[in-house]
Amino acid sequence: MTQYRRHYVAGGTYFFTVTLADRSSRLLTEQIALLRRAVRETRLEHPFNIDAIVILPDHLHAIWTLPVGDADFSVRWRKIKARFSRRLPKLAAVSRSGRQKGERGVWQRRFWEHAIRNPLDLRNHIDYIHYNPVKHGHCRRVSDWPYSSFHRYCASGVYPRDWSGCVAETIAGSFGE
Repeated sequence: MTQYRRHYVAGGTYFFTVTLADRSSRLLTEQIALLRRAVRETRLEHPFNIDAIVILPDHLHAIWTLPVGDADFSVRWRKIKARFSRRLPKLAAVSRSGRQKGERGVWQRRFWEHAIRNPLDLRNHIDYIHYNPVKHGHCRRVSDWPYSSFHRYCASGVYPRDWSGCVAETIAGSFGE
């Protein structure tokens, strides 16, 4: 069995990419209320701060800060994925190993995580998250995408409404796509 190495930092801030098994699916935006509910319920059990997030049809990017003394982001993602999946109608055939693990074939098994190192790293990842719908061709302007924390950042004065970010290729970093 493959051993994955995760970088756990108690109270850390992390960037995540979480992806559906079917990359042609639009499930996350079509079922946004179910996803929001799964996140909300998980945060009640296992608190964390959502510093930035964007939900695209087939994947999402998020930056979370965990509580002091807590480094277990994996249990949070497991619960979010399970809660979302359980509320969906049966979608696809699941492999035998997937059934044994209680999977429904909705999500890719793994996710990408990156521990944020410093304020510049954080800024680059926040910009990447907010620019992502434009990068993938879902909208022409960042402000046009409804499933993004960009609107919260505008309301608090961090970004102007017409912020276009930088071209995705010029944002330094490793983003898990």
